[in-house]
Amino acid sequence: MAQLTRGAAEIRWFAERFDRFPSNLRSKLRRELRGIGQRALFSVRAQAAWSTRIPRATRLKIGISKTNPGLAIEVDRFRAPHARPYENNDRDGYFRAPLFGDRSRWFSHPARPFLVRGARPWFETTDREVIQAVGDAAREAGFRG
Repeated sequence: MAQLTRGAAEIRWFAERFDRFPSNLRSKLRRELRGIGQRALFSVRAQAAWSTRIPRATRLKIGISKTNPGLAIEVDRFRAPHARPYENNDRDGYFRAPLFGDRSRWFSHPARPFLVRGARPWFETTDREVIQAVGDAAREAGFRG
């Protein structure tokens, strides 16, 4: 399960105070958050460069609501169904899979974690920049408290 960082908590706090971001700030804040999250997204894609499908199936989700605040990097499970087994919950080792669906023949495959390991170096920087962007948006909207 995803951890709520300080940046996501800041977005939730601001959204609760305003009930909803003003429309003029919403698009500007989305652009800023997309720019902030791009470095982590590119890092994750670089970690998964061994695959032809995973980097193209990886995208950045931006949430600026009370229920879904923050940035999230996700892999489309339909475009890259092998991504989750290879990620192996960010653990090294092996995972097992049947040979072409034949449940009587199983094979071990080496795990190749890419998602968390690609994004982890950017956690603190991204968190700091999200807090700064939300603070700037709050000041621009005239929020003082």
